[in-house]
Amino acid sequence: MSSPSLPLPLVDEELIHSRIQAVRAQIPEQVEIMAVSKGYSVNHIRAAYRAGIRHFGESRVQEAAVKQAQLQDLTDIVWHLIGHLQTNKVKPALKQFAWIDSVDSLRLAKLIDQKAGELHLTPKLCLQVKLAPDPNKFGWLVPDLLQSLPQLNQLLQVEIVGLMTILPLGLSSEAALELFRKLAELAESIRQSGYERLQLRTLSMGMSDDYLLAVAAGSNLIRLGRALFANAERR
Repeated sequence: MSSPSLPLPLVDEELIHSRIQAVRAQIPEQVEIMAVSKGYSVNHIRAAYRAGIRHFGESRVQEAAVKQAQLQDLTDIVWHLIGHLQTNKVKPALKQFAWIDSVDSLRLAKLIDQKAGELHLTPKLCLQVKLAPDPNKFGWLVPDLLQSLPQLNQLLQVEIVGLMTILPLGLSSEAALELFRKLAELAESIRQSGYERLQLRTLSMGMSDDYLLAVAAGSNLIRLGRALFANAERR
């Protein structure tokens, strides 16, 4: 006998809406807001959806599956996988997510391409780049990414659309801005390198604490969790 599901928390929808409006007032119109909904309920997601958000980021395949099953009526949500993807989870991830934003190795990219072909899917991928030493983060080192470009350009079942980065904690504003600019410069350099399948128009960088710096450096996809949802549950 299955255990009863816990009741969903009520959320302060007006608070979430006002936070989204405040962020939009600070950024250019072309910058997309991804609501990072990992750890938050479907009621948080619905509130953000009603405020116009369509891109949502989850870190775990299983947690996302539970929410997606309850949100099937919201047919135009774009789901992003933003957490580290283990190779044994590639197939279920492809069935659940239109975007995989955390592709951190050539091996993983090739496996996604293979499995996507088997499933007749064409996922969008961002390549996760590690711009500074950080033992807690996954990602390509820049020299390794540059070496992998010819093979990435040969992957035909996926659309490699951009770069993503997560900065180490504790950086100064100046250091963070410099790293964000490095990612923008890297994307531009790759676009100029002649790889027709690596146009990399999406720059996914910037989170709740540093998204304004990221936008100043050229980000057009910011990932916001706490900035939208923190303490928004009704007591």
